[in-house]
Amino acid sequence: MSVIQALTGELSKLPGVGTKTALRLVYHLMKGSRDDARRLAAAIREVADRIRPCELCGNFSEAELCEVCSNPRRDGSILCVVEEAYEVGAIERTGEFRGRYHVLGGHLSPLDGIGPDELRIAPLLERTRGDEGASEVILATSSGVEGEATAVYLEGLLRPLGVRVTRLARGIPVGSDLEYVDGSTLAEALAGRREM
Repeated sequence: MSVIQALTGELSKLPGVGTKTALRLVYHLMKGSRDDARRLAAAIREVADRIRPCELCGNFSEAELCEVCSNPRRDGSILCVVEEAYEVGAIERTGEFRGRYHVLGGHLSPLDGIGPDELRIAPLLERTRGDEGASEVILATSSGVEGEATAVYLEGLLRPLGVRVTRLARGIPVGSDLEYVDGSTLAEALAGRREM
């Protein structure tokens, strides 16, 4: 196997990158300067060597605790549960959430062999216990079948602990015309309507 084939194979393992795109990326790297390719390789090596999961929430961090968990101004009584670490950034970019996070590391998917033991559920339950535990858990799992199943499963574990369990609102995106909104999104918006 040539080095071009090897790099193409590695790049095609990335989400959203197929073989053709991977090959285009390889050729782009080869057309550029060697210094650019070396900087990219060094940056990837740094990430592999220095980044690890936060010991508390599971988000990626260079330190034992991520920036959110180590920030004393964040409200530890509210946890936002996400499936993957990259979703923390999406919520942080809103500038609206002042609580802390918990990264599950995926969602329940029995067909793929992912059950409760493969996710970070036990640490979540631990973070809701005791006087210092969270009093509200926001379930920000995906709206697909697996995300919904994960949310329902977590709700069943958390409610008996006396924790307030909430779910992100679902509905019509801002600026959308009703004519172009799919039926399930419109149904979610109707079900989640609120007083003005």
